[in-house]
Amino acid sequence: MPEVAVRLIDGGAGQTVALRDDVFGRPPRAALLHQAVVRQLANARQGTHDTKTRGEVARTTKKVWRQKGTGRARQGSRKGPHWTGGGVAFGPHPRSHRQDMPKKMRRAALCAALSSKAAAGQLVLLEELTMEAPSTKTLARTLATVAPGRSALLVLETPNRVVQLSARNLPYVTALTIDNINIYDVLRHEQLVLTTAAARAIEQRYGRAGGEEQASAAQTPAAAPDQVRAEAITGPAAEEPGAASEPPDVPSAPSAEMSTADAAADAAGRAEVSTTGAEEE
Repeated sequence: MPEVAVRLIDGGAGQTVALRDDVFGRPPRAALLHQAVVRQLANARQGTHDTKTRGEVARTTKKVWRQKGTGRARQGSRKGPHWTGGGVAFGPHPRSHRQDMPKKMRRAALCAALSSKAAAGQLVLLEELTMEAPSTKTLARTLATVAPGRSALLVLETPNRVVQLSARNLPYVTALTIDNINIYDVLRHEQLVLTTAAARAIEQRYGRAGGEEQASAAQTPAAAPDQVRAEAITGPAAEEPGAASEPPDVPSAPSAEMSTADAAADAAGRAEVSTTGAEEE
């Protein structure tokens, strides 16, 4: 786990805080960072660029000169792209530059950017950042003390109008909340300044959900594929593999000897009944 010392607002050092590996300790992924930055810049484009073709420019349609006899190349219109003031052959036209990116990839790219800042020592944690009134001079002095550098990205947990107004007039400082944090601003600023509350909120939002549950699930051995397939066909296996299962109580069919004895007794009973009836008559 990366450990960062918490800085006080006066520049003093506080206690050391351990950050989560799944947010601030991921390995660098240059290709993913490049794709995420290109996507963000492309989505910021309006796509309203347009040029006029030779069919849209307003010029005369008269033939420049006669077809033959001049010694020059034949020309049919002043609207061609090779004429000054003519149309553009392959110019841009309005279109959408939007690029899609899966949500998991966006999260991974942001975590990789945060991890790169932590690994480079450009991550600064502030215990708290409170100001009584907007003051650009006070905020500039504070940032120069706790995070010296060419530029700084200040990330707050919740909107703070006093701090945001103080940072608005500093060209090298950008103040955002965790709802607006993005990979481009993280990478283009030299120092990343977070409050401890904002760091914990980022870990809660962008970290892998259920880290403890995933750890316990990883320790539990998974069933073999053959066992899973067998259970799906024949049902779950017995709790004690060595114990033999008892057969269910199913009435057994009567044997041949028992059937013959019963039949003889039945016949004798019928004979006695018929003899008694004859005597009575």
